Amino acid sequence: MTTPTDAAPIRVALVDDQQLVRAGFAMVINSQPDMAVVLEAGDGAQAVRLLGDHRADVVLMDVRMPNMDGLAATAAIAGDGAGNGPAEADGSPRVIILTTFDVDEYVLRAIKAGASGFLLKDAPPEEMLGAIRTVHAGDAVIAPSSTRRLLGHLAQILPEAEKAPPAVLDGLTEREREVLVLMARGRSNTEIGGDLFVAEATVKTHVGRILAKLGVRDRVQAVVLAYETGLVTPGA
Repeated sequence: MTTPTDAAPIRVALVDDQQLVRAGFAMVINSQPDMAVVLEAGDGAQAVRLLGDHRADVVLMDVRMPNMDGLAATAAIAGDGAGNGPAEADGSPRVIILTTFDVDEYVLRAIKAGASGFLLKDAPPEEMLGAIRTVHAGDAVIAPSSTRRLLGHLAQILPEAEKAPPAVLDGLTEREREVLVLMARGRSNTEIGGDLFVAEATVKTHVGRILAKLGVRDRVQAVVLAYETGLVTPGA
């Protein structure tokens, strides 16, 4: 999937303390006609500083870095430190967290801080490119099966004190709950429409209302809430 070559390329920022990792990602991203790496940073503090002067649409953010880790940097870039709304509304870039299975809790905290999704570091290049396009289009990265498993694991390790009470879902209609469950299972709007025998435009309306009622930034945060409240359970 690519966008027309005459469209403005997606501006990508790479934040990782390993130069070889950044070089590998940059080579793949810059090979695409609809993407361009506009800055690289070796830690979160440098990323926050550079993003103050350089415009980026999507940030690929490592979790463990010196000086400022990916969690703090995400909060500064995409969370309350840079506005509460989606990137297209408040000008802040969307953040994709790069992770491995051994930093699960950090990933969940980063999503709560405003990240639009996460990607395993060993994901295939096509998956990384697809994630960048998906997030730039305004969606969130939750579809790959490995990511869904990680979300389920995150729900299991989350301390009870931090779990959301089921009452936060009380404002949702029965149909909106159905849509949220399908979102949590990684279904796209098109797939949800097929499952529920409704038009994709209707699904988009439901998703928008779900986000508004739950007071969350995007799809992936709604999914986290679905796990936290017990609406969806790991493996279900």
